[in-house]
Amino acid sequence: MPIWRYSVMVDESRSAKAVLRDAPISRKEAYEVLKVIKGMKLSEAKKLINDVLNFKTPIPYTRYKLSIAHKKGLSQVFPKFKSPIGRYPVKVCKYLLRLLENVENNAVNKGLNPESLVITHAVAHRGPYLKRWMPRAFGRATPKFRSLTHVEIVVSEV
Repeated sequence: MPIWRYSVMVDESRSAKAVLRDAPISRKEAYEVLKVIKGMKLSEAKKLINDVLNFKTPIPYTRYKLSIAHKKGLSQVFPKFKSPIGRYPVKVCKYLLRLLENVENNAVNKGLNPESLVITHAVAHRGPYLKRWMPRAFGRATPKFRSLTHVEIVVSEV
C-alpha cells in the first residue's frame, strides 16, 4: 500500500487539511480553479464555487487557455488575473465544493473558528493514468484512457 503524505508542512494546531484522491476531474481545470481560490477566505471560496455552479461567475484561465472564449466583465471580477478568458468548470467545482465542506468540518472538529479560515495551500496533482481497451470488430481495439487527479487543500486560522 502506498503512503500518502501532504505536499506542505503546516502548524497543525492552527490549520486543517483535506485531500481528495483519485477524482475523475481534469487536472488542468482543477489547477485554474485552485489558483483563483488560494488565498481566499473559506466562505468566499464556497460562495464563488456556488456562483460558478449557477453560471453566474466564470473562472479566469491563465495557463491552460488555448481556444477558450472570452467572458464579458471577467477582468473586473478578478482584477489580479487580468485575463478575459474563462469558463465554468462545473464538474471540478462540484468535487471542490465537497472538499471545501470536508476541510471546514475538519477545522470545526479541531476547534478552529470557521469564519476566520483562509485557504493557504491548494494544489492539484496528477493521479493514476488508467489505460483500458475496448474490443472492436475485425480484431481492432479502441483506447479508453482516463487520468485521475489528487487535490489537496489546507486552511489556516488568521
